[in-house]
Amino acid sequence: RIREGLSRRAAKLDLDADTIDAWVDGRLAGLRHAETLGLLAGEADVVVEAALEDLGLKREIFRALDAAAAPATILATNTSALSVAAIAEVVDRPERVIGLHFFNPAPVMRLVEVVAARRTDPGVADRGASLVASWDRTPVRSADAPGFIVNRVNRPFTIEALRILEAGEASVEAIDAALREDGFPMGPFALMDLAGIDVNLAAARGIWKGLGRPDRLGPSPIQERLVAEGRLGRKTGHGFYRYLGGRPAGVSPEFGGPGERAAGASDAGGTVAAGTLAAEAIRDRILLSVVNEAWHALGERVATAPDIDLALRLGAAHPIGPFERTERLGGPGVVLARLQALDRPAAPALSGERA
Repeated sequence: RIREGLSRRAAKLDLDADTIDAWVDGRLAGLRHAETLGLLAGEADVVVEAALEDLGLKREIFRALDAAAAPATILATNTSALSVAAIAEVVDRPERVIGLHFFNPAPVMRLVEVVAARRTDPGVADRGASLVASWDRTPVRSADAPGFIVNRVNRPFTIEALRILEAGEASVEAIDAALREDGFPMGPFALMDLAGIDVNLAAARGIWKGLGRPDRLGPSPIQERLVAEGRLGRKTGHGFYRYLGGRPAGVSPEFGGPGERAAGASDAGGTVAAGTLAAEAIRDRILLSVVNEAWHALGERVATAPDIDLALRLGAAHPIGPFERTERLGGPGVVLARLQALDRPAAPALSGERA
């Protein structure tokens, strides 16, 4: 699999066949296979764990790494959803544990969230960020908070879209089109289908629970129903869109055009015409919610404004970051007023308060 991945990358470099083979062989020569964690970690400066998102499994690995690795070795987890501190609880030197969250597909995505837990040595986090940069990746610093930066701040991108759909105010196609018009490569429903509706729902639940179940981030009943029915998006051939041979084949009928009601909507009475929201209003609702969440994260000191902007651009394909969008809209005061007009509670940091 490693050779196949390297060969695909080499094919994009406009090299002849012999040069491609040499390029791949040269990189494979730098890899060393280890059959035990002791052999792997004994001489390493840094070890990055990338096991399944299972706290028990990761703790088992870290317990073994802690025993095998030299005292100065950095132990990093690639978790996207678990607490770094919770993983580090089983090691004798938690100060050397950090998160290095690579985004999928890792060979293509440049962003890495460098996560420092409460007991992480700041120097270890600095070394981790420098190491990431030396790998031609872009590090951003995050506190050990639910969802870190991207999965937390971008959560309303899908949640608000689902609420618009639930209310029958716009169709799946209209919502996705409105976001593409703003410069996003795909809309929230196409994104959920691509990533897996079950994966998106699990992330939504985890972040919502981790933050104390705030109403603004509550999971959607539409997602709950689709997951229960096994309609998970591209990988099952049916989600918000239908797929034939892995290619989109139109929106699922229940999420279609005007006059159709979003199945699974929370207010079950009667038919609500889809399409009552204009594209600009759809964008306002969704992107103001993302901006608001960014200000929540800033007030909670999850990350700095520049790192949040960079993370959303590189990790979630936003054309501009949420704080850049704040300035484009006219500043925090304008954002605050627009949220109030939508009857949405604003992040305390928008009015200069601490969370």
